[in-house]
Amino acid sequence: MKVGLNGSIVESSEAVISVYDHGFLYGLGLFETFRTYGGRSYLLERHMERLLSGCAQLGIEFSMSVSEIEDWVARLLEENGLPDGYVRLTVSAGEAALGLPTGDYEHPTSLLLVKELPVVQDDVHFQGRELRLLHIKRNTPEGSIRFKSLHYMNNTLAKRELLGLSDIVTGNNGYIAPMAGAEGLMLTEAGWLTEGIVSNLFFVSDGVVRTPSIDTGILPGVTRQRVLELAADAGYRTEEGLYPWETLLRSEEIWMTNSIQELVPITTLTDTTFQQTIISDGKAGEVTRKLLSLYRADTTR
Repeated sequence: MKVGLNGSIVESSEAVISVYDHGFLYGLGLFETFRTYGGRSYLLERHMERLLSGCAQLGIEFSMSVSEIEDWVARLLEENGLPDGYVRLTVSAGEAALGLPTGDYEHPTSLLLVKELPVVQDDVHFQGRELRLLHIKRNTPEGSIRFKSLHYMNNTLAKRELLGLSDIVTGNNGYIAPMAGAEGLMLTEAGWLTEGIVSNLFFVSDGVVRTPSIDTGILPGVTRQRVLELAADAGYRTEEGLYPWETLLRSEEIWMTNSIQELVPITTLTDTTFQQTIISDGKAGEVTRKLLSLYRADTTR
């Protein structure tokens, strides 16, 4: 498998990153995941805008342009024999002296990885998946807004809880393994809905398309924002706000979004006592299906 390193393409076995890279030592780095359609990176401009903004706040002087990244992705896909792919672009602070930074990072490390896109079974977009409420709370953002950073500990602990690997659940004899493809959901300390481990949350109640506010500390997802725009353009009323778990239980439809999986319907809710609630009669709802269709049409423009 070949990978991209600092604008070049090399065999993965030859890609070397310094042990003094502050991305490794202190988690000082950011990443973006996106996918291609017909060889073209979807919403790359928005991913790069978020990445460059975060780098500027962290003092990481990364300056590759959208066109340079687009070309790099295309070359790496071709080198790996992939017509389309799951893409991860990582920018770490780069090599520096041991200790916290005393200035900006002028020589960051950039890493580009691609792999085959996951196969999505058609029944997923009709029958939906499970969303499980977790005990672990969403931590507060690193700054005024959450970065998509290399410091992924909160999400990792949430994933371990979902899989039953955490001390939170291993001592509970009533633990029930999640359904295949299930996602975990975190609340804030105040009890507001936030987001999934790797996805943003949407639901419909009283005919309104709703999603938790950025004020809850969620990642400002690129796909999240595009779905809000598509919903508004289609004539749906949209709202970003603070919502408790009980609001979700009464909702008409639920789905999750991320750049790789697009829109994934949720038809089963599981609380922390493993009690389950079926949503929209166990099938993807009308709004979910409509917005998924609009989203896919948008990727071909």
